[in-house]
Amino acid sequence: MSRSILIVDDEPGIRSSLGSILREEGYNVEAVASGEECVDAVRNGHFDLVLLDVWLPKMDGLATIERLLELDSTPMVIMISGHASIETAVRATKLGAFDFIEKPLALEKTMLAVKNALENLRLEEENRRLRAELERSYHILGDSVPMKALRQLIALTAPTNSRVLIYGESGTGKELVARALHAQSPRSSRAFVEVNCAAIPEELIESELFGHSKGSFTGATENKVGKFQKADGGTLFLDEVGDMSLKTQAKVLRVLEEQRFEPVGSNEPVRVDVRVIAATNKRLEEEISRGTFREDLFYRLNVIPVSVPPLRERTEDIPILAAHFLEEYSAAYGRRPKELSPAAVSVLLRYPWPGNVRELKNVIERLVIMSPQETIEPHHLPPELFRGAPKEPQSVAATLQEARSAYEREFILRKLEENQWNMTRTAAALGLERSHLYRKMKTLGISADPA
Repeated sequence: MSRSILIVDDEPGIRSSLGSILREEGYNVEAVASGEECVDAVRNGHFDLVLLDVWLPKMDGLATIERLLELDSTPMVIMISGHASIETAVRATKLGAFDFIEKPLALEKTMLAVKNALENLRLEEENRRLRAELERSYHILGDSVPMKALRQLIALTAPTNSRVLIYGESGTGKELVARALHAQSPRSSRAFVEVNCAAIPEELIESELFGHSKGSFTGATENKVGKFQKADGGTLFLDEVGDMSLKTQAKVLRVLEEQRFEPVGSNEPVRVDVRVIAATNKRLEEEISRGTFREDLFYRLNVIPVSVPPLRERTEDIPILAAHFLEEYSAAYGRRPKELSPAAVSVLLRYPWPGNVRELKNVIERLVIMSPQETIEPHHLPPELFRGAPKEPQSVAATLQEARSAYEREFILRKLEENQWNMTRTAAALGLERSHLYRKMKTLGISADPA
């Protein structure tokens, strides 16, 4: 995409010569002679960069920048002057000018300033795009009442510095909630640092959290910055905080109280400004009664409790989540967009999802990889979804043959999955001839293609 540049100078020679040079470089160029014309041009069109002379009739360059700042979209600005003071250059920079070049214009210096300004603009645009993508990726999906309430709670809590304790079963999306809190907070431009307290060995957790100095223990060959320090100015997410040892809990409590700590092997305190968000799949009140979790730390962390409901308690969100994951993985793997048939959705709705959203996400990823068809039917779904789902009640008019067919279909699907859809092995496991298995599958509506 070719960039657009506006030249603002009351000297016709400058407008003409500079315009010709920039057009030869491939830029779209327009030129005006006054600050008033500049403001009108930017208001009514799109310009990526304005080359603005300081000394203009009526409204000078500095006043023009102030007027540009009032518009919805402000382009990059490079100031041009033949006899400006340092004070003018400083004021222009404070008003937002990217650079300041002097007349007579040197070609190389001018082109370098233009390229630097446009590269800075590109980086700003890329940063905005990435932030928008980040916000979309941390969007909490679901139209159920619990999820609407959760989004409202996040919106209320995120702008504050209050500590949050997120409750929920494994796979419900506790980390997603923590990241959403960070993304909507004033700290969003700073680091989000995650610590999985259950995954780090007890002998290393203090070093991970607080860092260590060189030589403080065997293997400490260099200084290490801890997670608290890395999160300075941002957010520290303590995942599965219920698995933290009592010794480490005591040190974390002290950091929360004092906002400072000493790295392992060091006597020099380190001050930090960190918002702590914690998460657990345990009932911490029960852990307190058992003596495995500190009550004082619990009250420090549990300023704002947030509960993430399991998927089985918000089944109306399953079609929304499944469609989102289908779109996400189809794009990620370069596959054609897929959809679930109503019958397949019905199977997903009946399954209890013990692994919650994480399990649903894994199932959809498998389907995208394994299924070339654009419409996913029940026979494409993993057999475990049928085993775990409560059976639909049979009507009074259901016949023994219908019940037998339903059982045979589920049983054959299970054996096909166990044998990776190898027909020879499946037939042997069922005690059937291959030809008989094919006929049986056709009768029961099972495709021979596992996809």
